[in-house]
Amino acid sequence: MLELVKKAQKGNDEAFLTLFQKYEEDIYRIAFVYMKNQNDALDVVQETAYRSFKTIKKLKEPSYFKTWLIRIAINCSLDLLKKQRKTVQLIPEYEEYISGDVKEDIDLELTLHDLMEYLNELEKSVVILRFYEDLTFKEVSETLDIPLGSAKTILYRALEKLRRNMEEGDVGE
Repeated sequence: MLELVKKAQKGNDEAFLTLFQKYEEDIYRIAFVYMKNQNDALDVVQETAYRSFKTIKKLKEPSYFKTWLIRIAINCSLDLLKKQRKTVQLIPEYEEYISGDVKEDIDLELTLHDLMEYLNELEKSVVILRFYEDLTFKEVSETLDIPLGSAKTILYRALEKLRRNMEEGDVGE
């Protein structure tokens, strides 16, 4: 993989495309958590591809390619959110089309998304990277460019916020 990164840095478009496609689903998942809809998440993926392609030559450490790419995706998500300043509401009419167990899964997912709204952007980023992307604390701190201790503190503070809000029971109702 390091060879692909080095080739991409030298201007090899195919190498860059291969690398980007390897992490495209991860980028989409991160973007979707931030954006809460498919179209905006896809816009973030596209913008991430553009920004990363344009700046790959500036990547100092090829072994951190994934971390660098995720950081760009988070920044693109935050930029788009700032630009839009909007929230996406679920349309109640679609609820009748959702059956049994699937509905429970969707309710749980919506509850998690609702809970995430109680977090600030840094807390949200740490939770997403740690649990959605399964990164270690070290990788989270490198991705967000924060000290390791801060990454741990932010995660525990965020989890405490989520727990408190869950216990209050006002989420998703």
